[in-house]
Amino acid sequence: MRTLGTLALLCLASATALPSQDRIPLDEYASRRAALRNSLTDGVTILFGRTERERGETRSSFYQEPNFYYLTGWEEPNAILVLSPQREIFFVPRRNPEREKWTGRKAAAEDSDIGRRTGFENVEAAETFESRLAAISADAARIYTLSESPWTEKLQSMLPLREIADAAPAIARLRMTKSKAELAVMEFAIRVTMDAHRASWKRMSPGLHEYQIGATMTAVFQENGCQRPAYALIIGSGANGAVLHYSRNTRRMDGGELVVIDVGAECAAYAADITRTIPVSGRFTERQKELYAIVLGAQKAVIAATKPGMTLARTGPNSLYRIAYEYLDSHGKDLQGQSLGRYFTHGIGHHIGLAVHDANDPALPLAAGMVITVEPGLYIPEEGIGIRIEDMLLVTEDGAKVLTAGLPKEIPEIEGAMTGGK
Repeated sequence: MRTLGTLALLCLASATALPSQDRIPLDEYASRRAALRNSLTDGVTILFGRTERERGETRSSFYQEPNFYYLTGWEEPNAILVLSPQREIFFVPRRNPEREKWTGRKAAAEDSDIGRRTGFENVEAAETFESRLAAISADAARIYTLSESPWTEKLQSMLPLREIADAAPAIARLRMTKSKAELAVMEFAIRVTMDAHRASWKRMSPGLHEYQIGATMTAVFQENGCQRPAYALIIGSGANGAVLHYSRNTRRMDGGELVVIDVGAECAAYAADITRTIPVSGRFTERQKELYAIVLGAQKAVIAATKPGMTLARTGPNSLYRIAYEYLDSHGKDLQGQSLGRYFTHGIGHHIGLAVHDANDPALPLAAGMVITVEPGLYIPEEGIGIRIEDMLLVTEDGAKVLTAGLPKEIPEIEGAMTGGK
């Protein structure tokens, strides 16, 4: 079993914090807003950033609503964005010294450099928004906002004669294609996540609990300046590996079992999502090798087929899901001699970006610049086995690039990485 000193060295050996020059520049956010304004020309778009409790958040730190962040890059609470075909206004709260005693100094509408900091020419006090709303919406027959926002009902009551429409689909279509700057941030999140997986392999040993592996991985995230895991850690050993979104992470792991480790970092607001299935003892059994090789074969078949025009849908002539399902169903058998397709119980993947299951328009096929996951799996409770292998792919003009190729997934590579230092 690894010592705490060894674990600290594993964490410190990771990538360094994301350099400031690799963060997304303000002019890119302005370009996104311009694209949305050109898309929604028949009304005014009003988006509300997330609020903050008077004395701060007690269960987690503040984090911005993803659509709002995508258009502004703003990481402070209580801001409001207004977009029309002719103009854009950013509302920021005035300084509140009493609240700042609890949650720290924030940017304020009256700051002399607020325009430079926000990237907006027109910045006004959020406290004036309600009095300004009538003038802002005077010529708009339709108001676009986020239908799931807690502010939508209030906005409707303030503008009862206006049609309220959902801005989320138009923003989702923009979010589907990643810029070079976004890819740079995502690649950093991927590097940190791969380091965390490698640290978990080095520590893995029979007798440890799932949460101890989680502690090792989140330590790597924090050492590298990442805000949080991108989603609840999934560390499922034995039969827990057959539970798709298992997240209790309380079980003791025993020799001879597999453990599904589905863990990704969120760094500078962007998510990574990688899954590897490894043997607790460092060596796969023959049955585990057989099933693992089938899942890996299905994943390789899907990756080879990924290109513009394909879809993540379960049906249709260009379905990547069907490629995975048919591969799994035509290779290997369960203990009753039945085909394995029925043990593939989820989709083949999803878009990823500002959210681990990122905003997208499911009617659109894949196109160059999109980032997706490919994650076939087999979940066989009666054998106490779950196997999932998940990588992140950038769709290119004529195929796909595996962004997470640096983390091994071949059986000899995994066994070598786990047992080489023991």
